[in-house]
Amino acid sequence: MNLERLKNIMADNGCTKVFVKPLAPNDNSKNQVYLGGSDIFNLFPMSDITAESPGEWKRERFKATSDFAWIGEEGQLFKAPNAQFILYPKYPEVRFSGFLSKCVNAPSDLMTIRQAGRLLFLSVSNTGQILGFVTAPDSVLAREFLNVPSRQEGVFRTFELMKRDSKVILMKELSRIYQLGWIPSKRLDKYGAVLDCNAPNCGGYTLEAELGITPNGYSEPDFLGWEVKQFGVTNLKKPGNAVITLMTPEPTEGLYVSEGVEYFIRNYGYPDQNGREDRLNFGGVHKASIKHPRTSLTLELIGFDADAGKIKSAGGKIALVDEQGNEAAAWSFAALLQHWNRKHNQACYVPSKSETDPLRRYCYGNLVTLGVETDFQLFLAQMHLGNIYYDPGIKMENISVKPVVKRRSQFRMSSQYLGSLYKRNETVDVLGY
Repeated sequence: MNLERLKNIMADNGCTKVFVKPLAPNDNSKNQVYLGGSDIFNLFPMSDITAESPGEWKRERFKATSDFAWIGEEGQLFKAPNAQFILYPKYPEVRFSGFLSKCVNAPSDLMTIRQAGRLLFLSVSNTGQILGFVTAPDSVLAREFLNVPSRQEGVFRTFELMKRDSKVILMKELSRIYQLGWIPSKRLDKYGAVLDCNAPNCGGYTLEAELGITPNGYSEPDFLGWEVKQFGVTNLKKPGNAVITLMTPEPTEGLYVSEGVEYFIRNYGYPDQNGREDRLNFGGVHKASIKHPRTSLTLELIGFDADAGKIKSAGGKIALVDEQGNEAAAWSFAALLQHWNRKHNQACYVPSKSETDPLRRYCYGNLVTLGVETDFQLFLAQMHLGNIYYDPGIKMENISVKPVVKRRSQFRMSSQYLGSLYKRNETVDVLGY
């Protein structure tokens, strides 16, 4: 295998970027392969993140399965069904393991030994599969890699397979959309067909429709690796502070899950504040450690060390706790970690204005905020400070006859705090592209 052939195999599988890890003696199947901190969850697709509490022989950790395959010398792909990523939040560090187990034609000769200088090549296909190839330090491939222009990203040396800059492409698209002016409200269905959109929250749908983003039910970025989020303002030239919905995950634990949404609303909801009859609402801003006056629930961060800014318990969660100590609803760190890191590693926040006379329409600003390299622990730190809060829009109508429930759980923040969620952020004028 030489470098050009490996690049072609990866490109043929829809890969665009290659991560190269020089392996240390301890990087092997017995000791696991060290990949860096928890930001690794941003780079590689993972699924089924589960928490493991510490025991006699194991440390506190999260485990995540992955769709991983080794590239063979002839370009074939050999799946490693037991490959997994393990996050030890105490440090934090992520290790890769299980990559040889039950894999036909796995590179056991190189991944079971303690030899420094081996090179592990990793890339992500357009289907979300992680592809890997390992080579000896004295191989042709290893010698060729010495001359490849690359940059350091954590423990990896990285280089691009395709000569395209996703940031530039996105900025050019947003510049085009800015210059369109007022755009009729719309949305795309899952097949890409344009539909009318008449709800107050159609600003995001309209922007996504212009970008060709169809609805997806999985936690992947929207546009060439970028998560694109719109937020409403009154002045596009001075966006100022505006409320941004960061994510809308359903609870994974608590009475909301075990007893159902109707039970949750009947016990913690309240009559509609505008006097609409036969209706219960559950809403309002819930901030950490503050009991909400209407719902009597307190938002608690369980298993997060605010002083250290780290998760201290793999079984941790964000919980709404009632006055009796019951968890009315909760979101496990394991579920939120997977969603946040992968979907928000590169995010673009676009201001918008709206009007409804005569028909609903939107226009978008030229000053956008870009955030790169996030970490779920940064999210939790801002929630501890009260800058991120839970602000649901849950309701139940026709409660005495045939109840109809609307679910909408929202974690939101003011745009002034966006920079605290990313290691790098900037405001960009899209007209410069």
